[in-house]
Amino acid sequence: MRLSQPRVAPLTDSELDDEQRELLAPFGGRVLNIFRTMARAPKALKRFNLWGGYILSDRNSLAPRERELLILRTGWLCRSGYEWVQHTRIGLQSGLTQQEIDRIKRGPDAPGWSRADSALLRIADDLVRDFFVSDATWAGLGELRERQRMDAVFTVGQYTQVSMFLNSFGVQLDEGQMLDPDFPR
Repeated sequence: MRLSQPRVAPLTDSELDDEQRELLAPFGGRVLNIFRTMARAPKALKRFNLWGGYILSDRNSLAPRERELLILRTGWLCRSGYEWVQHTRIGLQSGLTQQEIDRIKRGPDAPGWSRADSALLRIADDLVRDFFVSDATWAGLGELRERQRMDAVFTVGQYTQVSMFLNSFGVQLDEGQMLDPDFPR
């Protein structure tokens, strides 16, 4: 985590107005700090949920495992501890192994990746570092259809934005969560 305290504190239940309560209702009983923080800007949260809903749904043409490779690599590169912790859990549920999650930290050239997985990780590296998928990386995506390539860029873009506001607002881990000790600060 870059900040040890929030700059923008998550709303408590007693602070919620009717609009915020309505926006957070679909999350059920335990509302994560990311959403409690974003609820301070309810119109932004409403739109964020629409786009994020696309990225995290089966409307995204990438398989959940592929999507989580991209999200975790983006979170790692952006040094977003909150994103890393949340999506480590989701990644495991989506078919990634703990060994693969550990390998994401070392990037697309780490031994053990398939050509397809390495190509996906390279997309995240290119976009986070240069905001552009290089010709060499694009050419290495031979197995992906055009829409999957687009969704890969959309996914990294979404999670770069998420990482930026999580880091800048100082969104803290939710109760009971711990950050990987070797996570970059």
